[in-house]
Amino acid sequence: MGCTNFQIRDDVAILTLNNPPVNGLSFELRSSLVNGIDRAIADSRVRAVVLVGNDRAFSGGADIREFGTPLALAEPSLRTVICEIEACRKPVIAAVGGLCLGGGLELAMGCHYRIAIREAVVGLPEVKLGLLPGAGGTQRLPRLIGAEAALNMILSGATITAGQAEAAGMFDSVIEGDLLEGALAFAREIVRDQKPLQRVRDLTVHHPNAEAFFQFARNAVGGAAKSLPAPRRCIDAVAASVSMSFDDGLRVERDYFVGLLGTPESKALRHAFFSERAAAKVAGLSGVETTRPIDVVGVIGAGTMGSGIAMNFLSVGIPVVLLESKQEMLEHGTARIRGNYENLVRKGMLSKMDLDARMALLRPTLAYGDLGEADLIIEAVFEDMEAKQNVFRRLDEVAKPGAILATNTSTLDVNRIAAITQRPQDIVGLHFFSPANVMRLLEVVRGDRTGADVLATVMRFAQKIGKTAVLAGVCDGFIGNRMLFPYSRQAGLLLEEGATPWQIDRALEKWGMAMGPFRMGDLAGNDIGWVIRKRHQAEAPGVRYSRIPDMLCEMGRFGQKTGAGWYTYEGGRRNGKPDPAVDDMIVSHRNTLGISARRVSDKEIVERCIYALVNEGARILEDGIAQRASDIDVVYLSGYGFPRQRGGPMFYADEVGLYGIARTMDRFARESGDPFWQPAALVRQLAAEGKTFNGTQTGA
Repeated sequence: MGCTNFQIRDDVAILTLNNPPVNGLSFELRSSLVNGIDRAIADSRVRAVVLVGNDRAFSGGADIREFGTPLALAEPSLRTVICEIEACRKPVIAAVGGLCLGGGLELAMGCHYRIAIREAVVGLPEVKLGLLPGAGGTQRLPRLIGAEAALNMILSGATITAGQAEAAGMFDSVIEGDLLEGALAFAREIVRDQKPLQRVRDLTVHHPNAEAFFQFARNAVGGAAKSLPAPRRCIDAVAASVSMSFDDGLRVERDYFVGLLGTPESKALRHAFFSERAAAKVAGLSGVETTRPIDVVGVIGAGTMGSGIAMNFLSVGIPVVLLESKQEMLEHGTARIRGNYENLVRKGMLSKMDLDARMALLRPTLAYGDLGEADLIIEAVFEDMEAKQNVFRRLDEVAKPGAILATNTSTLDVNRIAAITQRPQDIVGLHFFSPANVMRLLEVVRGDRTGADVLATVMRFAQKIGKTAVLAGVCDGFIGNRMLFPYSRQAGLLLEEGATPWQIDRALEKWGMAMGPFRMGDLAGNDIGWVIRKRHQAEAPGVRYSRIPDMLCEMGRFGQKTGAGWYTYEGGRRNGKPDPAVDDMIVSHRNTLGISARRVSDKEIVERCIYALVNEGARILEDGIAQRASDIDVVYLSGYGFPRQRGGPMFYADEVGLYGIARTMDRFARESGDPFWQPAALVRQLAAEGKTFNGTQTGA
């Protein structure tokens, strides 16, 4: 999809990229660009050419709708388009506004001149997909702004404004006012002054002590990027821009790009990229539902969670009414919000003026009646059904008609909460993750009677506050925590069998998890899991849990907040140390049970914990709690520290192979007698059919 609109203004041809929303460089658009250049060359009236996009973007890069299809690589490729532009004997000027990312920036660098408005956003984010720029970006950018600046930009995948890039030499002019008019004036000046064509490929790039610099960069990313191949290849490609001719460097770049395209890491990162976009699409919503206005937000509870939730709205300029039951707790919550913003000021990430503006939007109160003006009210009180139902009884009395009432519960039945009110159509679950002002994930829980307009409103509003929203149905724990229960349960059982908390954490962290289950428990508070286990054991007494986590809590070791959990935290430090007292407690419990400790391998630890996620994830799909397997992956990538380079638990299972995973689960079932390890029906079905959770065929 997409084409280029062609028009002539006096003696300048204007090629307007037209592939909404961000002018992705589709096959049709690439073909149209080449045709437009040919047409401009053939027209004797044309003395210069301007490439321009729309208000939103010059070009956001490759068209994601063509990823994985033959059209993505069909000729004319982006490289071919750039070669045609460079060969044009009439000056071609890129007029950059809005987004100019990836292939879009490579296209702009292939033009003879570049101008931009100051606010335009430029970058080469390919490394975030496990790739490197594949249309000359690693060779042209160093020639424009220098090897070190180019490498930093390519390695980080970060964006900068055209105003920031101007001083480095990326743009010939950064202008104010109308972009197209400025570009036309610039083009006529080039023609009038008979300025020579400037091909970036003809520039040379130097760096003092280049060999030492690039080796230093390799050593640095070796630690930070661990097993990811793309950062190292980015360095090698930029190094080629210094040591080789342009054409030789371009061949090196191409070889690296093709090699990276097939790596498991890039496949996983691309899966994550597409999955996050798919998560925003809700089955049953047409996309044209009327949404409700949200001009004022109410938050009930000024603790760590409530104050973090409030910050999401304050940070985008939305007034917040913050309710607490006691003045002291309200003051603590307000001080916590101010303190978080002051930390950003100290780090140079926020101005004092912005801090004051955000705090001015906060209205602390002890009166439920003050919530009457709110369009969205979110409760963040203790995780107890009776407590939450009492809150919603009050909200039913004070909230205005049409207000959306949301619960931040992480496990409880949203339908039971909604049933307390006379307006179940207005009730929805909004499960924020702690710290709520930092974590991107937001589980949106649809109750049986949640209105379509409510769902559409919160899904779209999540984007405004910078959240990745994933829809979940009602069940104990929704998606993320429902899967976390068997994951944590397996970790506890492994302790009984012979592993230590630190071995389990170390094995899973080495595999890629941001934190092992015991470090995570210490951070979140082991008492939270204790409360949930008690409820689970009462509801399902036949399921065996290890007593060890409960015994830890009975010792008062709740984690970092008490200075001791699975680890000890001396002097308030966050990096805990293994504690012999925990070892002694575990050994004593094994002796009580008559269990002889065995050697547990890291491989077994990873398989039992990760496959527990997979098996429960399959049951979640069977139950219709998640819309699609990729939504489960997004939950774990965004909220639970699952390694992005592995794509999420369901994608990882697809890559390992469901046939082998099912057989491993069968072995665990035989060895343990635990009915959990009977593979979910969906696992068996997909394995038998040679299919995957994400819908691709694994067979020939």
